Amino acid sequence: MADQGEFAGQVAVVTGAARGIGFGIASTLARRGASTVLVDVDRAVLEASVDGLAGAGLTVKGVVADVSSLASVKTLATETLAWKGRIDIVCPNAAVFGSASIVDMTEAEWDRLLSINLKGAFLTLQAFMPAMLERAYGRVVITSSVTGTRTAIPNMIHYATTKAGLLGMVRAAALETAGRGITVNAVAPGHVMTEGAASLYDPEFLAATENHIPMGRLATSDEIADAVAFFASRRAGYITGQSLVVDGGLTLREYPAGYPRV
Repeated sequence: MADQGEFAGQVAVVTGAARGIGFGIASTLARRGASTVLVDVDRAVLEASVDGLAGAGLTVKGVVADVSSLASVKTLATETLAWKGRIDIVCPNAAVFGSASIVDMTEAEWDRLLSINLKGAFLTLQAFMPAMLERAYGRVVITSSVTGTRTAIPNMIHYATTKAGLLGMVRAAALETAGRGITVNAVAPGHVMTEGAASLYDPEFLAATENHIPMGRLATSDEIADAVAFFASRRAGYITGQSLVVDGGLTLREYPAGYPRV
């Protein structure tokens, strides 16, 4: 059941929320009292996720939307405001990734990631900003990554570019809304064990990754969601334009675990 605490009476929207980090964020906000809109392009998985949360007594709504489409995002905003008449928390989280070298990457591959990961976050922010400005209150929490902002992965230049670009968006939006009751921040996860990521970690790679992370394990979606919930709360009312790294110490290491041996 929802915790009638910090987010009671508030309305949140989370994109890319059918599974993974987005579902963790949406379920955490809903459990803490927010009426929460889960947004995704995958209707079947979205409906199952919403049904599960609703069955647990949480106030949730599912909306199928493509964040790379202005018309689709505008419809999302209209449906959200028609549902509860307000918006308090906006979490642009929807993202995709891919792998291709600089030489082999097609223009379509580049455009797809920028359209969803970067443009999609902007369109989501833009669609809900008028309602937040009207009430002089809002919390925007964008999901970035350590990839592109602190580290990089070969053959993922498009993904790194989008995640780094989101931090520029956060800073610019924070300046534009400072003093108007709205904060804009980001969380930057490291390795997170989600349904989508599980297939990427064969036993050898998983063991090597865990050995490289000082805390010795991958994060859960709920742990990323806890950081989002802090930025979304009134407790973070004097924090804006910032990014919180949630990586178990991953980006602290200069050498692999156990080296140098001194």
